[in-house]
Amino acid sequence: MNYVLVLAALPLAACLSPAAHGGEISTTVSTRDELISAVINAVPGTRVLINPGRYRGGIDFSDLRGTESRPIVIAAADPRKPPVFEGGASCFHLTNPSHVELHNLVLIGATGNGLNIDDGGSYESPAHHVVLRGLAVRDVGPNGNRDGIKLSGLDNFLVDSCTVERWGSGGSAIDMVGCHQGRILGCTFRHGRAGSGNGVQMKGGSRNIAVQRCRFENAGDRAVNIGGSTGLDYFRPKPCKYEAKDITVEDSTFIGSTAPVAFVGVDGAVVRYNTIYRPTRWVVRILQETREAGFVPCRAGRFENNLIAFRSDELRTAVNVGDGTLPESFAFERNHWYCIDNPSRSDRVSLPVRELDGSFGQDPQFVNAPAGDLRLKKTSRTRSVGVRSAK
Repeated sequence: MNYVLVLAALPLAACLSPAAHGGEISTTVSTRDELISAVINAVPGTRVLINPGRYRGGIDFSDLRGTESRPIVIAAADPRKPPVFEGGASCFHLTNPSHVELHNLVLIGATGNGLNIDDGGSYESPAHHVVLRGLAVRDVGPNGNRDGIKLSGLDNFLVDSCTVERWGSGGSAIDMVGCHQGRILGCTFRHGRAGSGNGVQMKGGSRNIAVQRCRFENAGDRAVNIGGSTGLDYFRPKPCKYEAKDITVEDSTFIGSTAPVAFVGVDGAVVRYNTIYRPTRWVVRILQETREAGFVPCRAGRFENNLIAFRSDELRTAVNVGDGTLPESFAFERNHWYCIDNPSRSDRVSLPVRELDGSFGQDPQFVNAPAGDLRLKKTSRTRSVGVRSAK
């Protein structure tokens, strides 16, 4: 039976009855209790739309189950006026979700993690098919291992057009433990405080993760930490002999950070077509932090087609190599290096292996680097490296 539910005469706050549209069920809520009730009762195809306003955080949902064609969506009713969720150990915590999406929400002031999504400890049955789009997460912690977005045991996910600012001093903007087949696209990460952990980190057996077209502004000591240090009990799957494998970081912009890129206990990763501006100590670190028997030494990283602009009075050395690693298995190819304060010294970078087809000393001609605009002018002769133009 087809029907139309007429609500035009009612204010938005009164639109609590679901309206069916082409198989979707849309419910608009205006209070925290209404939100919780609507989500708990959600079925595949439900869209819970949240009116503008401020809502208390600390909201937990377990076992939300959409389907591939009919996900459960929790979203701002008006993306131009997103609802704000404040406080709680986590503003939102989703346990064991599948085919669930969060759109255009603001999450602030959590004491633990701004957003926490996990598999509920069921390591053999990961959470899966989650989309995070247009979220703003900020002011988490501030001290200790507190993450903006914490993902544990999550497969097949997308984090799209999100902004994370000011996370815990020992945490990450996005921290992934045992996550697989994921994409982080078009996101922005800002911190600005020294000793502020990582921007994006994937560890604990994470595999097939892509970070693409993101912007990192002083986003922690290690802006991208490919790998890390994880207790063996938390690896997914088990047994696993690497922190991270088959990771791609590309077409992203890095400003500042002690080391924009770190390979830590990695078994294969590629960092390519990125623009890196004024790192404060190193460009790349190659490290080994997990030392268990049988664990692979950090190996097989590729660093290629990147544009690096640095100052000689800020950069200690281009690459920092720790013990227990295989730096000879890394490849550095077709990168362009530019020393801002002394271009003639651009080729004095210390790499663990010989650079193949690298170039040095040519001014990239950024549009306005001091203002953070690292696009290249049309007259630039270094357009084959760094962030590629979006197609």
